[in-house]
Amino acid sequence: MNTAPSLTAPTAIATTDPTKAAAAPRIRLSSHGFSIDHPDPELGEQLMANALGAADREAMDGILRQLVRASVSGGSPDEVNLSFMISMVKSIRPRDSVEAMLVAQMVSVHVMAMRCAHHLASADDLAQHDSAARALGRLARTFPAQIEALNRYRSHGEPAITVQNVKVEDGGKAIVGNVTQHASVIVSDKNPASAARNAPKAAGTRRRRDSADAKRDAQT
Repeated sequence: MNTAPSLTAPTAIATTDPTKAAAAPRIRLSSHGFSIDHPDPELGEQLMANALGAADREAMDGILRQLVRASVSGGSPDEVNLSFMISMVKSIRPRDSVEAMLVAQMVSVHVMAMRCAHHLASADDLAQHDSAARALGRLARTFPAQIEALNRYRSHGEPAITVQNVKVEDGGKAIVGNVTQHASVIVSDKNPASAARNAPKAAGTRRRRDSADAKRDAQT
């Protein structure tokens, strides 16, 4: 039973051949704690560390302990919940310690939201119904915020770039409005109100240019 990292073993976990790290091992729960269910303890730890995005044995053990506690159902940790949570963490592929902690929170919030949904569906009176509904609403709002935080962290908080002046050559098509570029995505603001505000400016520019051309022709 490996319920805690060995103080005599090296902390860092060696890199394993990716072909062997295809699946995370299951966690075996008991009254004394939990252990990684794998015939090769060292390989089992590496597979689990890869799944959780943990850099070392202490980080892996800490995240596992937190997921075990979050998996509690009916007063005790649930292996089915825990296996689901580990699988979801692995599918999101956290790349460092910050992502590992955030993703662990995300899957925990999802499990708790589904638990609240179950309580809401089986509520016997109005008080239970309202309590479960409020908790479910808060958790449901938290989850997309976590997704946004993860995406923002992964993109290094790259700000959007707004292009206000666009030069159009002959034969090209102008976009009326603001053009916002974020990463590799360009979104055009085709709001009619924006177009209406910009149209008089463009018309005034053309009239001034035409007037100047007429004056030059009269002088010649």
